[in-house]
Amino acid sequence: MKLVIQRVHHAAVAVEGEVTGRTGPGLLVLVGVGHRSTEEDAAWLAAKVVGLRIFSDEEGRMNRSLADIDGGVLAISQFTLYGTAAKGRRPSFVDAAPPAEGDRLYQAWCAAVAEAGVPVGRGVFGAHMDITASLDGPVTIALTRERGITT
Repeated sequence: MKLVIQRVHHAAVAVEGEVTGRTGPGLLVLVGVGHRSTEEDAAWLAAKVVGLRIFSDEEGRMNRSLADIDGGVLAISQFTLYGTAAKGRRPSFVDAAPPAEGDRLYQAWCAAVAEAGVPVGRGVFGAHMDITASLDGPVTIALTRERGITT
């Protein structure tokens, strides 16, 4: 799985004009699932995101986690994180998981975050989504973990 994590003041996602998920202060997380991603990767990455200390304390240092700030997550499925444009000009997505498996692991990741006590707003898997966000910082972190290997 690959995640792109952005610290936000607030973020929302709409499908066909209807808001399907939102968060106040917290994180906008783009979640990509590859054909080698596992449930263990989803659980590990969920725990990592919940515990990331990327929110400022009273001294301005990044020392607080989502739990410390009572923050939330807006999770967006994003198979294009597995795109490669190494050859030609049209990206290839052969490393992305098939849709059913991608949705299953995306939902597993969201459920693991929610089980940790963090509210999770969600996009709609496979839908065209309109996403708005007010980035805080900006602070952006990319995490990848597949079959137990973290980068």
